[in-house]
Amino acid sequence: MPLVIDSTGNDLTYKLIGLAMEVHNELGYGFKEEVYEKALEVKLNHAGIEPNRQFEVAVNLEGERVATFYLDLFPNQQVVVEIKAFSHLLTDDELAQVINYLKATDAPVALLFNFGRRRLEYRRVFPGRDMKPVQRIGRDNAIRKYKDHP
Repeated sequence: MPLVIDSTGNDLTYKLIGLAMEVHNELGYGFKEEVYEKALEVKLNHAGIEPNRQFEVAVNLEGERVATFYLDLFPNQQVVVEIKAFSHLLTDDELAQVINYLKATDAPVALLFNFGRRRLEYRRVFPGRDMKPVQRIGRDNAIRKYKDHP
């Protein structure tokens, strides 16, 4: 029995973090996201965990599809796993993406990994009523802000 039980009711997130660390230690940083996604899929298969790579999630409204998401990995259909390979630290944009995925899947937890740095960066994300929405600042907002403030 693990020392700490996560919201999935088991130690799956801890196993996933450990496997991601193994991938990062073996491959290092500098590859594209796809390489880390496939490598983590291999590790999951060897650990007996169903990876569900590029798992399709539909968002419907009034019987019509309004969005389709493809999760990098959805191990055992319990934990949303999003993989990045950025040289910069994770931002609110990546967090907003994961929050969307959590809402679309009703999964109890997500893991956001950044393999693009010297040390593996990861965040556990839990859905919740008190979770503040993350505002994405895209190019349109920046242009509008610039026009409002010359």
